[in-house]
Amino acid sequence: MQLLSLLSKADRYLGRLDMYSEYVHIDLYIRMHIAKEATQSSKIEGTETNMEEAFLDKEEISMEKRDDWEEVQNYISAMNDAVKQLHTLPFSSRLIRQTHKILLRGVRGRHKQPGEYRTSQNWIGGASVNDAVFVPPVHTSIADLMSDIEKFANDELNPLPDLLKVGLIHYQFETIHPFLDGNGRVGRLLITLYLVNRGILKQPILYLSDYFERNRTLYYDNLMRARTHNDINQWLKFFLVGIIEISKIGVKTFDGILQLQRNLEIKIQSFGSRSGEAKRVIEYLYAQPLIDASRIETITGKSKATNYKLLADLEKLEILQEVSGGQRNKLYVFKDYLDLFRSS
Repeated sequence: MQLLSLLSKADRYLGRLDMYSEYVHIDLYIRMHIAKEATQSSKIEGTETNMEEAFLDKEEISMEKRDDWEEVQNYISAMNDAVKQLHTLPFSSRLIRQTHKILLRGVRGRHKQPGEYRTSQNWIGGASVNDAVFVPPVHTSIADLMSDIEKFANDELNPLPDLLKVGLIHYQFETIHPFLDGNGRVGRLLITLYLVNRGILKQPILYLSDYFERNRTLYYDNLMRARTHNDINQWLKFFLVGIIEISKIGVKTFDGILQLQRNLEIKIQSFGSRSGEAKRVIEYLYAQPLIDASRIETITGKSKATNYKLLADLEKLEILQEVSGGQRNKLYVFKDYLDLFRSS
């Protein structure tokens, strides 16, 4: 009954979150959601890139942070590509391998068979297979095990509710650990992909990495408990609590965005004849919350002097905040908007 109660609640809150796909120009904000997910998911793997850095160009990132930055960019590309692929491909092994290939392209795991299931034994924790915390199944069984996941995910006759189904898929994927590297990131991506594929979410706006990162020990403990004590109930309860928590946060974030939009519409009126240009800049900032003079030039098509004046006015109204601290090539951040994602 406890599980059923959580399932009912999770369905309800997920429905509320999905509703925002109808009411706000969701495409603008998906980039922010994916950037947040990418930085949080990579953080679980020990990568340190903050949300602002995810929106910088490679040349603007210090050399020692570039590897981390590239992993986050790959995660963003992998999610975008996978959602696009869902229009033509089912939730399948092929989709999973393609997503993995993009994830590991040109980064630290690039020598570990990107896009291919492992052909050797791996393990979790410990220095070798002998003292490992957990040893996944032998590599020769992976094709069959992944085929089972694919069949289970697409079985229309299976009466199991979708949220329990995806909880099991994530658990099973992490237990199989089919790749030599990147299993955690792919496994977390699969949750969102499954929900979009099933039409439970119209857009990829629910990501559990933030919840898993905040409850990292419980996450690993509950996965292990299912393996050692056959206690899948405990894992599913933990998983559903995550969906409820993250859905609530998502709703709060979208409410904050709508409120921010209303406030900005009032502020923009003070720009008079330049309010159209200010509006276009703000529209750009919803998808890309960092900006400089050269980027404003491409948006407005106006002279440098006009653009600098626009930047100064946006800063004066506290819509933008200067973050680079330099006299030249100043970089500005859409702080109130970023804060909605940071605080959630």
